[in-house]
Amino acid sequence: MPSPPRSVLAVIGSGGIGLASARRLARGRPIFLADASEKNLEAAAKSLRDTGNEVETRLVDVSDFRSVQTFAQAAAGAGRVETVVHTAGLSPAMAAPDRILAVDLVGTANVIEAFRDVVGPGSTLTCVASIARFGAAPSKELSEHLATAPLDELLVNDELQTAASSAASAYSISKAANLLRVQAAVRAWSAKGARINTVSPGVILTSMVRTELTTPSGATIRAMIEGSPLRRAGTAEEIANAVAFLAGPDASFVTGTDLVVDGGFIPGSQGLAAMKQE
Repeated sequence: MPSPPRSVLAVIGSGGIGLASARRLARGRPIFLADASEKNLEAAAKSLRDTGNEVETRLVDVSDFRSVQTFAQAAAGAGRVETVVHTAGLSPAMAAPDRILAVDLVGTANVIEAFRDVVGPGSTLTCVASIARFGAAPSKELSEHLATAPLDELLVNDELQTAASSAASAYSISKAANLLRVQAAVRAWSAKGARINTVSPGVILTSMVRTELTTPSGATIRAMIEGSPLRRAGTAEEIANAVAFLAGPDASFVTGTDLVVDGGFIPGSQGLAAMKQE
């Protein structure tokens, strides 16, 4: 009797949260790890291999659907794609508004569509969004566009371009779109027997956030930490724990939802006031 296909873990983004998620979820499975930076990708792969994990790496530009599709098909060629974690993104300090929209907004839509074709019963996709999504207020019309527009038309919207006039606003609207896109994809993923969710972290001290701390937005980030009921930043491992919950059997009845992991910043009154000011 032939052996059943191996279970595969696919992680897009090899930064702090991506690496922590790969470590948390590997459990002896082969890891397909993708990133746009060869340097970051190889460093993360070495770290994982040094602890006994089997890792395949691929350079992937998430803003390019064919690049994501090729990665998804490679992962599927190695076995059953059981768990997908999408963490790739650019912060406001890292890129101009148009590039943030291409990576953070279109990139997530590309991942959802490309992996939908290769998942099956029991598969999960968890996309890492951000509590920055609470700072965006897209209209009903823009929300519908962000949720359902074809990939090649996703950025063709006057209201979107106006709403994303700065890097910070492009980041917020992109993260709001992540959840909208996931919710719109629930039925298509459920038809494959698969689940799809998002996690919205608060301030997590990854290298990306440390870069943000050196910019003019650093004061806002520090205020967010101080305004959090837990009065601290989170760790990549704490987000990986949330991802593991959504990807695991304990969340078997959870799909199309967002898990906010922010130390209580959003529900706290100080957090809500700070978000409105920002």
